[in-house]
Amino acid sequence: MKISTLFYTIKQGFINIFRNKWFSLASIATIGACLFLFGLFYSVLMNFQNIVKTAQEGVCVTVLFDEGISQERIEEIGALIDKRPEVSKKEFISADDAWNSFKEEYLQGYEDGFTENPLADSASYEIYMNDISMQPTLVSYLEGLEGVREVNRSEVTASALTGVNALIAYVSIGIIAILLAVSVFLISNTVTIGISVRKEEITIMKYIGATDYFVRAPFVIEGMLIGAIGALIPLGIIYLLYNKVIEYIEQRFSILTTILAFLPVDAIFKTLLPLSLFIGIGIGFLGSITTVRKHLRV
Repeated sequence: MKISTLFYTIKQGFINIFRNKWFSLASIATIGACLFLFGLFYSVLMNFQNIVKTAQEGVCVTVLFDEGISQERIEEIGALIDKRPEVSKKEFISADDAWNSFKEEYLQGYEDGFTENPLADSASYEIYMNDISMQPTLVSYLEGLEGVREVNRSEVTASALTGVNALIAYVSIGIIAILLAVSVFLISNTVTIGISVRKEEITIMKYIGATDYFVRAPFVIEGMLIGAIGALIPLGIIYLLYNKVIEYIEQRFSILTTILAFLPVDAIFKTLLPLSLFIGIGIGFLGSITTVRKHLRV
């Protein structure tokens, strides 16, 4: 393809947008609104997933050992735990550590009546996981190890967090599917109108020997440009609003900052920027190419 043909195609794509400016503006506005909602939803989703991930990191499985178990066997069990792919880290809590923690939390200076450590057989491993949904598999494995007396876990917490993650995934897929369908429909209508307006011009171009590509390409470029513009506008708005909203929440509801850790805007836009552009340009291409093939018989 010649450079001149490429520039002509791009130029005609821009001309088509301005020629059908009201329909183009309507498409850009609607796509922008859809992607703005998508961006807001994505930002909330990422922060919510970060909160869930932080909560998961605080859920642990506690392994208690048989009475009289040797330190060597405890270390062997620790080595086996380290090899498990679902384990992110483990902490060894000795019997003395367990007793000191108990005294500090519950006795607060009234432990003088204890001459010996009543938790002498309470050494344990606290195990933290990469994925809380793998807890049943890990617990089943640990319960089968020789020297393990008991495995304590929070099944309710694990089930709740796993359910939340699944719900987030389903809602995300549903919203994205709806946004894609609406945007493709709008761009398709805009391109259809553009074809109707230029019908006579297209007929003349075909009479003088214009190729199918030469006729169709400007309409495809038009759809892709509408999609790109419709993606960039909401991205700019979200970028400007995100930090202001976070600052407002932190100032107005300062108690939340001790519980929730919001992601910085750069962490959000690291994925949101290319994803929104891909969606915008992609639906522009899909909507225009489908319409061109359906309505433009050249």
